[in-house]
Amino acid sequence: MDTGQDSWARARRYQSVITGQGAVVTDADYLQSAGTLLDLYGEDIRARAFTTHDPVRGEQMLRPDFTVPIVQQHMAHGAEPARYTYLGKVFRKQEKDENRPTEFVQVGYEIFDGANPAAADAEVFATLAGLLSDVEVTAATGDIGVLRAAVEGLKTTERRRAALLRHLWRPRRFKALLDRYGGRSDMPAARATLLAQDDPMAGMPPLLGLRTQAEIAERIEVLREDAAAAPISAVELDLIDTLLKVRETAPNALVALRDLSVDLPSIAPAVDGIARRLDALATRGIAVDTLPFEASYGRTSMEYYDGFVFGFSADPRLNLPPLATGGRYDALTTVLGGGVGVPAVGGVIRPDLVAAVEAAQ
Repeated sequence: MDTGQDSWARARRYQSVITGQGAVVTDADYLQSAGTLLDLYGEDIRARAFTTHDPVRGEQMLRPDFTVPIVQQHMAHGAEPARYTYLGKVFRKQEKDENRPTEFVQVGYEIFDGANPAAADAEVFATLAGLLSDVEVTAATGDIGVLRAAVEGLKTTERRRAALLRHLWRPRRFKALLDRYGGRSDMPAARATLLAQDDPMAGMPPLLGLRTQAEIAERIEVLREDAAAAPISAVELDLIDTLLKVRETAPNALVALRDLSVDLPSIAPAVDGIARRLDALATRGIAVDTLPFEASYGRTSMEYYDGFVFGFSADPRLNLPPLATGGRYDALTTVLGGGVGVPAVGGVIRPDLVAAVEAAQ
């Protein structure tokens, strides 16, 4: 693998390619507000971020990535269209593999432009593919937007749809909820016992937690409403299951998704977006006929993406994380922009991993 100096030199070469496409060089502070990251990801972020406390600024985290602060900067001061590139270290806890570094260099490319989202997606993907052209990698693509659209189209309560969307990134939890909402699994025993009582608040012991009695009563009422709701139909459950199993070359996946959209019309706009993206990728010289597509790709590691997602990986025998990843995050700009969003897509590449693959080759 590169020495530290070589890795930085490689990173600067990558960034020079991106600036050649009109990207403006930007940066982000090492320490980021923990509150912002916790609001976005919940407590899960603590499992992979280093935290510290400042007596004035409160809880801070060493940046686990650049995207969130770059989006904040753009939404506060930027104007569209805009292209940014950054180069620097990010910091991640490694609780399972002590051989993986806790800090490493990333080079990133972010595009804020709503004129032609498919073309922007293709530009980021093709740029990183070009930087990786000298090493043997396998591309992976997906589109979180298709699953989101499928959930949003389910004939069920708004609360159930919101819960499913909230857990898209946790496949096991998502499936457990889907099974319960569809009647494929029983209600948890403790909840069934609670709701069977005429007055669950009667005989309640003194409150020790943070919730008030009124908040507990409101939560019980929500659970009652959910228990009384009709189950999601078996047909819709089967369609979601079929959608999640789509794993093909991109053209074949597109055919399968178009077939599904006949019975899941809510996904049709997202599927049309995939078709436009494939055309844009082909225009940039990407061999879309053999490009893999997996409907479930990115669901465990790309929390803020809500559309196109992609990654480039080396031979599994090298036991390396993806060399480059990226995707579309329109919803994130809305959250960090105070309700005003901008279509945005980006990606990052790790120079140290590229060097490791080169050495192995």
